[in-house]
Amino acid sequence: MNVRFDLDPSVTPEVRDGICALWADVSNAGGAVGFVPPVTQEEIRPDLLGHLTELAKGRKRLLIGRDEDDRVVATAFLTLNPHRLMTHWLWVYTVMVHPSLQGRGTGRALMAAVEDAARGIDGITGIRLTCRGGMGLTRFYGSCGYEEVGRVPGAIKVADGDFRDDITMWRQLD
Repeated sequence: MNVRFDLDPSVTPEVRDGICALWADVSNAGGAVGFVPPVTQEEIRPDLLGHLTELAKGRKRLLIGRDEDDRVVATAFLTLNPHRLMTHWLWVYTVMVHPSLQGRGTGRALMAAVEDAARGIDGITGIRLTCRGGMGLTRFYGSCGYEEVGRVPGAIKVADGDFRDDITMWRQLD
């Protein structure tokens, strides 16, 4: 499937609802994007609105991937670092690919688009993200050029008795 990526799209109701639906689909398929299944779009909406508020304030940028039917099938939020000593790198949050496209190169294409977007922001020399342990995500991000630079054991509680590591990954831009 051909996915085209768009940085800083207009956040129309269709885009907003598409991101919300994607977030629910990814979460309910077991994706590590801040929720534990089952979750509804209504439960996700406040978090999405928080992201969109930061976007409107210029603190975040949005990267979306759309399929041939113009459906939102991938996202990443790039968060500019406001700390005066850390404005040379940015955070990437809420990295999602629709479950039907996972394992087909869309995630790798999304991360390449994230890197391209970061390179297009004046002064950015690195990308930082976190991921949940026990999901195989360090292997995936490692294959995209990220390296593990930190780990907090058991920092993420996904269920009673089920604690996962919070892993920090870094991508140095050349």
